[in-house]
Amino acid sequence: MQRADLLIELGTEELPPKALKALSEAFATETLKQMDDAGLEHGAMKVFAAPRRLAFRIEQVAVGQADRDIERRGPAVKAAFDEEGHATKAALGFAQSVGLTMDQLETLETDKGAWLVAKVREPGKPLAELLPAMLEQSLQRLPIPKRMRWGNRKVQFVRPSQWLVALLGDQVLDITLLDQNAGRESRGHRFHAPASIRLASPAEYETRLENEGFVIADFDRRREMIRENAVAAGKKEGGVTSIDADLLDEVTALVEWPVAMVGHFEEDFLRVPQEALITTMESNQKYFPVLDGQGKLKNAFVFISNLDSKEPAVVISGNEKVVRPRLSDAAFFYDLDRKKTLREHAEPLEKVVFQQQLGSVADKCRRISKLAGFIAEQIGGNKALAEQAGILCKADLASAMVYEFDTMQGIMGYYLALNDGLNAEVAEAMREQYLPRFSGDVLPQTRTGMAVAIADKLDTLVGIFGIGQKPTGDKDPYALRRATLGILRIIIANKLDLDMRTLIDQAAQAYSGCELKAKDSLQTDVLEFVQGRYRAMYQEQGIDTPVILSVLAINPTKPQDVEQRIQAVAAFRTRPEAAALAAANKRVGNILSKLSGPAPEFIKQDLLQQDEEKVLFAALQKAITDSANVSDYAAVLASLAALRHPVDEFFEKVMVMADDVALRDNRLAMLAQLRGLFLKVADISELG
Repeated sequence: MQRADLLIELGTEELPPKALKALSEAFATETLKQMDDAGLEHGAMKVFAAPRRLAFRIEQVAVGQADRDIERRGPAVKAAFDEEGHATKAALGFAQSVGLTMDQLETLETDKGAWLVAKVREPGKPLAELLPAMLEQSLQRLPIPKRMRWGNRKVQFVRPSQWLVALLGDQVLDITLLDQNAGRESRGHRFHAPASIRLASPAEYETRLENEGFVIADFDRRREMIRENAVAAGKKEGGVTSIDADLLDEVTALVEWPVAMVGHFEEDFLRVPQEALITTMESNQKYFPVLDGQGKLKNAFVFISNLDSKEPAVVISGNEKVVRPRLSDAAFFYDLDRKKTLREHAEPLEKVVFQQQLGSVADKCRRISKLAGFIAEQIGGNKALAEQAGILCKADLASAMVYEFDTMQGIMGYYLALNDGLNAEVAEAMREQYLPRFSGDVLPQTRTGMAVAIADKLDTLVGIFGIGQKPTGDKDPYALRRATLGILRIIIANKLDLDMRTLIDQAAQAYSGCELKAKDSLQTDVLEFVQGRYRAMYQEQGIDTPVILSVLAINPTKPQDVEQRIQAVAAFRTRPEAAALAAANKRVGNILSKLSGPAPEFIKQDLLQQDEEKVLFAALQKAITDSANVSDYAAVLASLAALRHPVDEFFEKVMVMADDVALRDNRLAMLAQLRGLFLKVADISELG
């Protein structure tokens, strides 16, 4: 089959920058999938994405499908012939539809009866005939939330289309897409190279666009160019360019011919919290801030121009003029907020509703304060500092800075606390309260910050569960899953000796003026929810589900204890004895579960008859002694691994359910003791 390179380029007005890469990849991969489904062989594919184009090139595509032998099923034999054996209209119609005579049809025997089948050779279709429908379908399946129409056109797309290139080898394909007729003429940079670029073949696409059109069509290459140039520009300023990955993608989607430049602003603005300055530079202006060696903001920024100007000073001056009012706004809000103390900022929170049934944000702060003080005492922190931090933790929500820059919540509280002369740990807790904000985020470092962060998240968790609005399915409007994972991560990472049952009770008690569900059911519901988060957290870490379930089966309530058990069981599972002991524990569990009451507690040594039960008894007593005062779960399981041989021998030679009641009870007591030893760590029967 003849092959040729395929190039498709859809030219448009500037595409949405945050969606550009996803649109380009979806357009290309969906088309490729359809080609695979059609049996069209091909080589490697390269995807291109720039502000005004979606494109891809596929090497060595078969110019047509190969002929295929297919089998088409017709009517059942019962319906194909009448009582006299003559072909019915159904059979004759089927034969005619496949171009065969009745004697050319075959019979297929299946479990559901016999059917007429036709084996025919289907001629392959040329790629040029198949491709228009494929491309149309690819466009329809793009992840576009809202499509638009323009002018008097009826077609809809995310932006107006301007041109279309469709080349198979050196031939232009007869394709119309979004009202654009395909040709071989692409377009370069809007200002540097507005003339069309006539392509001879797909292979020269990106080279011609770069050399003649001032367009770097390869998104990843353009992204790396921007990163390298931005870093180099920052170095020239004696600093380090701060490059946010999402912003880098967005800037890459905004320019075709990236040129890095450096602008400056007045040093006086550096008195403003740098987080606010960085936010306005990144979010509003798409600039990369420049930091010094200590991570402090310098009065410089890197921006990426979409053209190589003959007068760069004019471009730089223009960007400096644009950013100055933004920075002035931040400075104004900061100066305005510093005229009030944190306590004064907190006063309006009495009238801000946290949740209709759970009171105001000020009510929440009072609960956080009380709970944070309790937690601080438990973890070796300062109760007074934790209570003070808790009562003030949401005060900055009423500040002008946070109203204008929502990413400044907590951060502005930190600066206002320092401005008030509050204890440094209280100030730090202002911004640590929201940590971790996402998976992999940093955790609070101060004891006060840990106490407030846990208290804040726990208050929301218990309150929302208390009014019966727990998450369902994918709906989690209060982000309770994330909050719970945050609580667990803080406790485990810092090895805090905190019990979730106790914390839940303390949080519920703080809701003295609210009607929450009954204490026992609330505690049960929240603990069950926490159990589910353990599973998600450890699965993300690569821990096998049976290991997680074995620990959760015994319902431990201390997160740090759960962590130690999980790690111990994970290590135990790698031992050669683990599988046999897991199976034995499952067998023991099944036997004991069938008893009408609890298993006998005491083993009578004088009733031990067979050597195998005497050996197991001795091994059990040694294991009990060895693990009596050992808090290391891994060491306990390692010592219990020695029970494998005695347990195997016992089950092979000893009849547990003996006819003699006393003998049977004695053996059941021994099995209960065996299971109890393992249950001190986990239910390892889950490993089987």
